[in-house]
Amino acid sequence: MSNTDIPVWERYTLSIEEASKYFRIGEKKLRKLAEDHQGAGWLIMNGNRIQIKRKLFEKVIDELEVI
Repeated sequence: MSNTDIPVWERYTLSIEEASKYFRIGEKKLRKLAEDHQGAGWLIMNGNRIQIKRKLFEKVIDELEVI
């Protein structure tokens, strides 16, 4: 990690790949969740790339019993 890298647990948004590793949820499952919840507050579209707002998605995960 270089001095300019921000640790994943301090980032505001995560890519699908980063979120998959951080939350231990498969990339396909995350893409499906993003597709099913397109207007959700925990999603940001950066062009055609999906970005997940980490803290807001943590709250969503906390309320779920099954993913």
